[in-house]
This record gives sequence, C-alpha cells and structure tokens, in this order.
Amino acid sequence: MALETLLIKVKTAISSSFDVVRPSAPKPKLLKKTNNVGVLAFEIAGLMSKLLHLWQALSDKNMVRLRNESISLEGVQKIVSDDEAFLLGLACAELAENLRLVAKSVSRITKKCDDPNLQRFEQLFDEFANWGPDPHGWVLSLKEMEARMKKMDRHVTVTATLYREMDELSVMESGLSKSLKCKEKESTICDLQQKLFWQRQEVKYLKERSLWNRSFDAVASMLARSTFTVLARIKQVFGIGQFPLSLTRSLSASAAVHPLMKSSKLEEKSKELGDGFFETNSKLLNPPATTLSAAALALHYANLIIVMEKMIKSPQLVGVDARDDLYAMLPCSIRSLLRARLKGSAGFSASDPVLAGEWREALGRILGWLSPLAHNMIKWQSERSFEQQNLVPKTNVLLLQTLFFANKEKTEAAIAELLVGLNYIWRFEREMTAKALFESANFNGILNVKKSS
Repeated sequence: MALETLLIKVKTAISSSFDVVRPSAPKPKLLKKTNNVGVLAFEIAGLMSKLLHLWQALSDKNMVRLRNESISLEGVQKIVSDDEAFLLGLACAELAENLRLVAKSVSRITKKCDDPNLQRFEQLFDEFANWGPDPHGWVLSLKEMEARMKKMDRHVTVTATLYREMDELSVMESGLSKSLKCKEKESTICDLQQKLFWQRQEVKYLKERSLWNRSFDAVASMLARSTFTVLARIKQVFGIGQFPLSLTRSLSASAAVHPLMKSSKLEEKSKELGDGFFETNSKLLNPPATTLSAAALALHYANLIIVMEKMIKSPQLVGVDARDDLYAMLPCSIRSLLRARLKGSAGFSASDPVLAGEWREALGRILGWLSPLAHNMIKWQSERSFEQQNLVPKTNVLLLQTLFFANKEKTEAAIAELLVGLNYIWRFEREMTAKALFESANFNGILNVKKSS
C-alpha cells in the first residue's frame, strides 16, 4: 500500500514538471488556398485559341491579303459591294464582334480572381474600347505579345493533350469496371490495373503542366492583357481613334488596310448612332433588307449553287430524279425567273454542239466568281455550328467573302442563268446519248441482216 502511494506521488510530480516546462504549442499559420482553374482549363484553352486566331488574322500578311485580294474578289464586287470603305468596315466589324464575344467570356473568368483590377475587367475593357484609356498598361508591345502568344499556344497544346488523356483514363476505368463485373482472368485484370496506374500518373503530370493547376489570377491576367492588345491592333490596322504607342511601330505601311482619307468613317458612324465601339460594329453586321441573309436564304443558296456546280461539271451523270430534286430546292422567286427565261422553249432541240460549248464557257465564268462565295458560306457556317463553337476556326473566311451580304436580286439572276444553261447542256447530253444509242442499234441491225443473208 505504501509502495502504491509512493508511485502515485512520483507520477504526479513528473506530470507536474512536464506541465511546467512544456512550451505552449504555436498557433498554426493560416495558408491561403490557391484558387486554381481546374476543369475550367478546357474553356480557358478555347478562349486562348480564339485570341491566337484573332491575332493571326490581324497579322501584316493577312491584312495585306484583305486589302489586295479579299475585298477585290470578282464575286464580292459583283453581288456584295464595290465600295472599298464599306467592305473594310464589314471586316473590321466582324473581327470586333468576334473579340467582343471572347471578352464576354473572359469577364466571367476575371470575376473569380482576387485582384480587384481583374475583377473590373469588363468595365475597364468597355472604357478602353470607347474612349481609349489603359490605366493599368495592359496593352502589350508587339514583342511582348508575340512571346505571350507562344506561351498561350503551349498552354493550349498541353491542355488539349490533358483532355485526350483524361478521356482515355475514363475509358480505361470503365473497361476495368466491366472486367471486374465479368470476373475475367486475374492476369487480365492485373494488366488493366497496371495500365490504369500509369494513365493516372500521366494525367497527374499533365495537370501540373497545363492550365489545370494555374491560378485564376495568373490565367485571367494573360487573357485580359491579350484581349486589350488584340483590340488595340484592330483599331490600329483599321485606323480607328488613338492606339497605344507600344504598337505604333509594329505595323508595316503596306498592311494598313484603311485609306487615310476614310479612317474616320467608323468613328463618324459611331457618333451618328450615339453608340460605343462594339455596339456600332454589331449594328454594321445587321444585313440590309436587300441581302440573302435578311431573307434567310444565304446558306440555302450556297448549297444550291454547289449542287448545280457538280451537275454542270458532269451533266451526263444527272438523272431525271436528280433534276427534279434540284427544281424542288428552288424558291418561288427563282422558279418565276426560270419560267420567264424558258418561256417558248418547250420541246426545243438541244443538238447544237457550238451552242452547248458556248453555254459551258458561260457557266464556267459565272461559277468562277459565284462558287467561291458559296463554298465560303458553307465553311463560315460549319465553323460556327453548335458542335464546333468551342473550337478554333480553321480558315480566315470573313462574312464579306460569303453570300451573307450578297444582293438577293443579283444572286437570283445569276442562279437563273446557271439553271438555263444547265438545262441546255443537260438536254444536249441526253440527245447526243440517245443519238449514239440509235446509231449503234441501226449499225447492229445492219450487221445482223448481213449475217442472216
């Protein structure tokens, strides 16, 4: 009993001594959690791709092509407009509208940032577009922007690879799950588990290297500054207002698409409408009532022209059913034009090879300037379809190079001419084929008569 009492006293004494010498535990430091973009990396990579495409579209090379080739296309001049200032205004308006849509998405990203200036991106961008102030110096010099574009391109490439590998990982996980349910051989399951392990390591590595693990502030700063710089470039090449000195020396004289006497056209229009930069450009893209797009016929006529182009190239392969299908595609306005052109020609003989040759030449000339606009219309539309809206356009096709702004009356007159010519050479081919068959049958009949005699 005495021993137990002694042990209790010793234990109490030791505990007391520890309480005296034990230092108080330091309070843990509160570490601020980094707000990474995570799964939004794929949307952000899409925005970076669009900014890259816009920047490339505004290069000296493409601006020279716009001024010297795109607006000078024969089809554009014939059925869209021959007014250079108007066409350049359309090009500027479309590029500005594309940037506005990108900026709208960027503003959603910047609202998740900690930096108060980035949170105000939408307001600052509108002020920069309308009045020109750049209080935070977000517009980059040409050299800085080129370096930024290369960095963004790397981010886009790695993030795209991450997307593919994550998709592959999902397929592998699903495969393993099915194998376990089906109770396949242990060796097969072990092999799948090993592959799955390495795939997860690959995905983890790519997440570290891609946009996935970047902070909202770092990514948003890159997007914001690039968006400001692209807008400055648009204003510079089209001669609108004042643009930052950092970009002034980056534009060669040959790439300035705006004639100096017409550089204030857009600003004058903006003042007339009382709107900001983007509002003015959006209104310029509203098609006039005389155009195909105002009648919702631009895409339909593009398909119609392409069908006729194939038939004209090989009229001998066009059957009666295909001809009827083509006629069914025609709207009432073109049917009326066609009836008027073909009036009085019912039952005519299309047997003149000289006239057929002249029609082929005439149709070739019309298709030479009309077909490119039709094909451009299909390209432009397909790149902006719902399935493709998050991808980068593969071409630099602008609306002015399509049937979007084409004059309805002039386009329908050209289509009617194609139909009249196609009708003649189609009948010519059928009559020549029938004649050849008839002559062949007669020849075979003569041979048979000679053999029997």
